[in-house]
Amino acid sequence: MPKLYEYFGLVVLFYSNEHQPIHVHGKCQGRESKAEIILVNGSISFIRYSDEAGRAPLSASELRVFTELVDAKAQDIVTKWIDYFVLHKSVRSERIKQRLK
Repeated sequence: MPKLYEYFGLVVLFYSNEHQPIHVHGKCQGRESKAEIILVNGSISFIRYSDEAGRAPLSASELRVFTELVDAKAQDIVTKWIDYFVLHKSVRSERIKQRLK
């Protein structure tokens, strides 16, 4: 379960057995939501945020932090997805200590 980012109490990660579309999970204190990055012709078209089935969703403030991070790092997330799931390379976690917006 590679952790990608820590950002103001939120942990963003892939699960090791993931599937398409490219997506990340945001977790905080037992709550979890998901962001799917939709590509069209190789470019990011939009990002769809949703609750994770069977889990309590992120609170409104946690979801804002999650959205802020994924919106700012979407291209990097796509690169890390390809590195990890396609090229079978390890990915490095980042702790981000300053606001992205």
